[in-house]
Amino acid sequence: MIEAVISGTGLYRPPHRISNEELVQSFNAYVERFNAEHAEAIAAGSVAALTPSSVEFIEKASGIKNRYVMDKDGVLDPARMYPRIAARPDDQWSVMAEMAGEAARAACREAGIEPSQIDAVYCASANMQRPYPAMACEIQALLGAKGFGYDMNVACSSATFGIEQAVNAVRCGTARCALVVSPEITSAHLEWRDRDCHFIFGDTCTAVLVQAATDVPACQGFAVLGTQLATQYSNNIRNNFGFMNRCEDSNWQERDKTFRQEGRKVFKEVVPMAAAHIEAHLQQLGIEPSGVRRYWLHQANLGMNQLVIKKLVGAEAGSEVAPIILDEWANTASAGSIIAFHEHSADFARGELGVICSFGAGYSIGSVVLRKR
Repeated sequence: MIEAVISGTGLYRPPHRISNEELVQSFNAYVERFNAEHAEAIAAGSVAALTPSSVEFIEKASGIKNRYVMDKDGVLDPARMYPRIAARPDDQWSVMAEMAGEAARAACREAGIEPSQIDAVYCASANMQRPYPAMACEIQALLGAKGFGYDMNVACSSATFGIEQAVNAVRCGTARCALVVSPEITSAHLEWRDRDCHFIFGDTCTAVLVQAATDVPACQGFAVLGTQLATQYSNNIRNNFGFMNRCEDSNWQERDKTFRQEGRKVFKEVVPMAAAHIEAHLQQLGIEPSGVRRYWLHQANLGMNQLVIKKLVGAEAGSEVAPIILDEWANTASAGSIIAFHEHSADFARGELGVICSFGAGYSIGSVVLRKR
């Protein structure tokens, strides 16, 4: 069987950043406006008054301090509270394709290859910009890549699920150089007017190149020792936006058409699932959790990562063992664990082990065990 290697990664940083202070100021202006406009109904008890947010609440609940977005003005406008992203004509590259192109080219530079050497493209993201043609096909054309491409959506586990597809394609000879890109415009499907979640998401795009080991210099990259995926159906994280909405005669601005979750249930159920998944995967490969130098975990919530890593090895999230990037980037859906890997893997010595793991809606969990070459 052909050995698969992650030979390069790339990261796209959106043009705007929003601090917690800016976000809270905007949200509280919206709350004041809403409560004033609905004062009579609130007094009558037919409408609930909204509660202001605070920097302290956000950081205690999540560990998030900042996020990057494609548009800042629309998000922070109390009369709008979602981004302004202009439609483009069909003969122009889409926003997601441009994000993916930048991240993919960065990954190619790190790997020392040209985009034309890519022969499989997987666009793995929580939300696609359109149903068809596939975003992957457009990204393939933008890069001048060969072969084939297709889209896949497993919410926050899309990137790790995409990596398994890329690894399998290389191992079985379907491709020699596969690209997994995860353009995440999460600002467009977040409900910025909901205090419980208005701080959670940020935008970005990551890229991961998977190549046949014989095409990669001996001491470059990470050998993929194994991948493992799991799903368990749950409604605790859900988004009902889609092309069927018009058939239902529903309003695209209804609350269920954006991200929503039962946060406490997700926390209670996903943490033990993720820890058990990683432990079982390592056991199959004959590896003790303590033998892994670093865990690049899904970046959704600091408390969640704290419990997962404590269950595994007794370490602290935010330490060298389990780096945290969500304080700067917020939750970037499927891209989070890949950002952690991209920013915290350059110091590995040959033979050291690491695990990329994502967990999210579905529920879905994906793990990738790596060894530095």
